[in-house]
Amino acid sequence: MSLGVLNNLSAVYAENNLNSTDSSLSKTLQQLSSGSRINSGADDAAGLSLVNGLEANQTALAQSETNATEGVGLLQVADGALSQVTSLLNRAVTLATEVSNGTLNSSQDAAANQEYQSILSEINNIGNTTTYNQNQVFNGAAAGVAIYTGDSSTQSASIDDLYFAKMSSADVGDAGGTVQQSSAGQFVDLSLDTAGALTTAATLGDATTGSLDFTIKNADGTTSTITTNAGIKVSALIQQINEDGIPGVTASFTTAGAAGILPATAASGDTGILLTNSNPNVTIALDATPLADTPTTATTAIDASKVATNTIEYVANANGDTTANLAATNLTTQGNAESALTSLNGAIADVAAQDGYIGAQINTLNAVSSVMSTQQENIEAAQNAVQATDYAAASSNMSKYEILSQTGIAALAQANSSQQEVLKLLQ
Repeated sequence: MSLGVLNNLSAVYAENNLNSTDSSLSKTLQQLSSGSRINSGADDAAGLSLVNGLEANQTALAQSETNATEGVGLLQVADGALSQVTSLLNRAVTLATEVSNGTLNSSQDAAANQEYQSILSEINNIGNTTTYNQNQVFNGAAAGVAIYTGDSSTQSASIDDLYFAKMSSADVGDAGGTVQQSSAGQFVDLSLDTAGALTTAATLGDATTGSLDFTIKNADGTTSTITTNAGIKVSALIQQINEDGIPGVTASFTTAGAAGILPATAASGDTGILLTNSNPNVTIALDATPLADTPTTATTAIDASKVATNTIEYVANANGDTTANLAATNLTTQGNAESALTSLNGAIADVAAQDGYIGAQINTLNAVSSVMSTQQENIEAAQNAVQATDYAAASSNMSKYEILSQTGIAALAQANSSQQEVLKLLQ
């Protein structure tokens, strides 16, 4: 190899290696100081994507655990109120039994009846004033209170729809309903198909032309109908459905393929609204105008789906739930007291049934909270395994790179000084 001064190749090699060492040392020090092995996409792009997804899951699970706990708090308020109603009814039984004996005079009957009517008034008061977070608990709303839990993915989402029957002296207790779990739903196809080929896919910004009708059979046997607005954007329609609080129904935007609709029915790329409908007492229908996306004029179809949000729902008895009416009862006479006893026994049974449902839902949400906590713990452990710095390895790397940095500086200095030897040839 000839001697020359035009290019100091040894210095270039030493400099490149020193730069590489400094970069590795800087990265190692960042890992040690931050505690995270992945601090940017350059460190591990796939790992960063996984960690971000797990972090979103972990955050959602933490809030879901809180949601379940808040639901338990609501149920415990209702449980406490029903316990007090039961105590009042037991006192009413004592009074009715006393008057039924026939040994009391009219003034004593009147005094017992006065206390009895006060008990009925207190039951009315409990039904009207029992609140949670400034909302009346025993409102008898068919929509109930939806407790949402999940890890931020559609597949793991779950809703426990809590139903609180109306409480008054005319509606004491609630019995006859059942609890069911379902992931059934309906997919409203908003896209135009021609011979099975997707031509136009609807978007959230498209305007609808028609509306959806939701017919609800209430616990008392009556029906009510909710009709969505026509001519609004798809996004607004979905928001309206979710805000209307239709029992057992939630709406989301998805594709026919994701909704599990068969290719023979709709192209997998068709977009539309997936309606969770776990309540057999709710029927969904299109109005006379097809609910199609603009600018197409295709007839919209409603297809059955089995991948809707998993929902636990209270379903009222087909003939209406059983409830006791004590408003017309009194203890003014022996005969009236005996009649009131029969009604009171029925009321106690109906309250026990209602309280049993409340207790079962407390246990359900406690179990959900426990599952969320365990799942959160495991996901956090998985996230830590991917993201956390291995301090043993990082410390070893730091020592290695510090030594390499020192030897690199020494080598660069030696390379720079070695060319000084050329001057001796020119003396």
